[in-house]
Amino acid sequence: MSDFYEKIKALSEKVEANNIWRQRDSINLIPSESTPSLLVKMCEISDPSGRYAEHRTMKGQEIYFYQGTDFIREVEEEAQRELAKFFECSEAELRPVSGQMANEVVFKAMVKFINRERPEGQPMRKMTLVLNNDLNNGGHLSSQPMGALFNYVQEDPVKGKENVVHFPVRKDNPYKPDTEKLAEILDSHKPELLIFGKSMFIYQEPVEFVSGLVQSWENPPVLMFDMAHVLGLYGAFQAPLKEGAHIVTGSTHKTFFGPQRGLVVGSFPKGSPLRPLWLNIKNRAFPGSTSNHHLGTLLALLLASYEMNAFKDAFQADVRNNAKAFARALYEAGIPVEGDEADGFTETHQVLIRIKEFGNGMEIARRLEENNILTNYQALPDDETFLEPSGIRMGVQEMTRFGMKDKDFADLAGFISDVIRNNKNVKENVKAFRHHFLEMRYCLSYEEALPLAARIFNSAFPYHEFAARFIENLQKNIS
Repeated sequence: MSDFYEKIKALSEKVEANNIWRQRDSINLIPSESTPSLLVKMCEISDPSGRYAEHRTMKGQEIYFYQGTDFIREVEEEAQRELAKFFECSEAELRPVSGQMANEVVFKAMVKFINRERPEGQPMRKMTLVLNNDLNNGGHLSSQPMGALFNYVQEDPVKGKENVVHFPVRKDNPYKPDTEKLAEILDSHKPELLIFGKSMFIYQEPVEFVSGLVQSWENPPVLMFDMAHVLGLYGAFQAPLKEGAHIVTGSTHKTFFGPQRGLVVGSFPKGSPLRPLWLNIKNRAFPGSTSNHHLGTLLALLLASYEMNAFKDAFQADVRNNAKAFARALYEAGIPVEGDEADGFTETHQVLIRIKEFGNGMEIARRLEENNILTNYQALPDDETFLEPSGIRMGVQEMTRFGMKDKDFADLAGFISDVIRNNKNVKENVKAFRHHFLEMRYCLSYEEALPLAARIFNSAFPYHEFAARFIENLQKNIS
């Protein structure tokens, strides 16, 4: 028993040390991460986190297969309404537990959709051709044949590869599409599905341009936008559902305020030619891809959606302003920044820097980490291999939420330049700097949130005396 206790004690000490390092002493600039608010975290550990609520539409009504689900049913329906409000759409499927799963749900549904009129007894076919962003040009992994697209698109028997073509990019700026060549590709290839969206993402996607070209086709393609990285910037950065996209997918924990989950949204009214696709998406979400869809994080997503709808205007404006200020400060500090200077280098939360003249991206990212600055090494479009990356990818969303403004990102750019250009040790400076930014914004203040969090925690465990002592210790530590 003593060995059991010692293992748990050792692990708890490591958890505590990691929490302190990541949440108090370090600057997190990884563009695919964020920290949820206190109340979102408390929802994640509440009672639904250990429960099931499988459900599906049968004979026109939603059937739940477990008892004790009235509350979580209310939560899911309310979250659908809040997210429909955020995206200004009518439908929201929230059961995918990641952005990758959300994409796979759509790809499965597409195969069902394109086979909806096949003669009885004829085998189902895969999608004939898909247009997406090349992985080397920043395309999202989950939209590649090696990712969630695997096994849903036909293979070219001559080349032995899936029938996937890529959005062409401009020679003078590989982060922007070449619309002239894109029009030619659409005319010659006639894809059944177009997948917009990237993981190295600094400029808008040509949704409106493509929609204008394909809507007159006899069999127009489905337009899907994987907004995983920019979901929380919907509307301020780009509003693809207004521009002609049919489907938006994404993960809810990057620029969105939520826990780690996925979603699919769109508008598919009864009578719409794509209504069957939406019904297929629902069926591929359950029972096609999920059983237990992580009800604790579903509850947390609802709370995060309240926060997002309340604070999105200020948050989105601050994120985009901070990203441009950060990019400008890095440029002025002697770090080459990708993108057009005339555009402010970026239109999203991301800033991309080219560090090849200073060393390998992996080595530079490690050096920054040793100085408590967490980034993401990145192969840039002209790199031959991801093992020799010449770029670093950064995002401002998490530190914006912790209160950093444009002038603060200028100070941070100085620390980064010192590390990259001069191999200077700035770890203690960074720790002291981070200690100015510990209170989360765009949510309830700690004073407002703590009593609510204490009530949630106190009710989440049957041992009320233990919970009361825990809360008492928590309040002592905070004070």
